Amino acid sequence: MRIATWNVNSVRSRIDRVLGVLERHDLDVLLLQETKCRDDQFPTMPLSAAGYEVAMHGLNQWNGVAVISRVGIEDVRVGFENMPTYGEPPVAEARALGATCGGIRVWSLYIPNGREIGHEHFHYKLDWLANLRATAAGWLSADADAQVLLAGDWNVAPTDEDVWDPAFFEGKTHVTDEERAAFRAVVDAGYADLVRPFTAEPRTFTYWDYTQLRFPKKQGMRIDFALGSPALAARVTDAEIDREERKGKGASDHAPVLVTLSD
Repeated sequence: MRIATWNVNSVRSRIDRVLGVLERHDLDVLLLQETKCRDDQFPTMPLSAAGYEVAMHGLNQWNGVAVISRVGIEDVRVGFENMPTYGEPPVAEARALGATCGGIRVWSLYIPNGREIGHEHFHYKLDWLANLRATAAGWLSADADAQVLLAGDWNVAPTDEDVWDPAFFEGKTHVTDEERAAFRAVVDAGYADLVRPFTAEPRTFTYWDYTQLRFPKKQGMRIDFALGSPALAARVTDAEIDREERKGKGASDHAPVLVTLSD
């Protein structure tokens, strides 16, 4: 079974690339983030024609998450328990979508950016991660053998090796002690990084800003992750980051992250 997660940065603009990734990697499940469209705008027809079902959650041109599967989609849930809201009036943003696909409980997650240290959005980000950790820990407490995948754009670079230049990011979000501790708390709750053991080289990135020729200069960040419960981690046979998908005209600024599981 092959599962991938990808911040597509507008599914309508990149549906051809989505179809290409599905075919090229023979994916069973693809989790998307930053789809940037309402549910009625989602391009489901070409995916259905390719044999995939789709569950999506999008409210407007911001955020948005989706699950694309050819092994079934059951028990779809928008948002997790106690997921924080943001804005005035408070809104539960389109940042988390859960579904059961092929017996695996998958969650497509788009963690808030944080904007600036000290900004209210930064505190929202930390609350969001803390509540995700508490809820996800509860799933394992209820069933230690649960097969759960928490995957998406985490907007956190957990170590200095996960950014092209630690000095460049001083005083910026994504690398603060608070954000890194919040990410580690999810790992410590029992969810292992499924991809890093297979992509352990220094400076292995998943995101490169469009500006300043960051991609050809290899000036990126590793902020997209697939974290799995113990039962799921035991099934992982391979993982990779599809850096090639970041190339060419019309590419997303993120690369797909892929995991292969034994039957």
